[in-house]
Amino acid sequence: MKNKGQNIVKIHPNERIDDLHRNGYKIIQNPKKFCFGMDAVLLSGFVKVLPGEQVVDLGTGTGIIPILLEAKSKGDLFTGLEIQKESADMAKRSVILNNIEKRVKIIIGDIKNSSNIFKKNSIDVITCNPPYMTANHGLTNSDESKAVARHEILCTLKEIIRETSLILKPGGRFYMVHRPFRLVEILNTLSEYKLEPKRMRMVHPFIDKEPNMVLIECVKGGKSMLKVEAPLIVYKEVNVYTDEIYDIYGY
Repeated sequence: MKNKGQNIVKIHPNERIDDLHRNGYKIIQNPKKFCFGMDAVLLSGFVKVLPGEQVVDLGTGTGIIPILLEAKSKGDLFTGLEIQKESADMAKRSVILNNIEKRVKIIIGDIKNSSNIFKKNSIDVITCNPPYMTANHGLTNSDESKAVARHEILCTLKEIIRETSLILKPGGRFYMVHRPFRLVEILNTLSEYKLEPKRMRMVHPFIDKEPNMVLIECVKGGKSMLKVEAPLIVYKEVNVYTDEIYDIYGY
């Protein structure tokens, strides 16, 4: 797929346009608010989208995951759901900037209300890069947008998984990136809502360091069988990515 050329959109003060190294696509972000991180990019590389499938990204932020998945796959429609209006506005303008309005939609709404926004049992693939910390984990950021992105202020892990189970088709797939220290809670909650973990991959900053991220694929109503994939190593030396990370980023 090739980008047919970018449209002109308004860029607000403090915003910038970043290159995504895919199809010539770019994304609008405000570094004073919240910019996407490596976790979102790694999740986009872990997700599998088949031709014709519909994808929903819960808590899409500035739209990084739907935009990257549109660039990498032949899915039919990629929808990002975001509660923060400023982030959703940046995501919408990025979609227009990249001329992908026919395949990427951004909706303003609450994850906790997903089953009233989307038809139940209707979505092929759901992705989520949720807040990693509960409201009791450390200090929340004084900037509201950063705090919402990092802490479970507006929704909890259980609410995300509950709504995912409601709108995902039987046999549909759920992909999430999270922190290993909450893995037991994650697996227990997935099981509660009939989302069976099928693939899991730990992400390590260096080969000799503990993992600091975990990527999980689940199937709604799937049978019990989990494949733990080889670890993903981010750096082969300080400030030098491994070849796999460069490939995921598209360099």
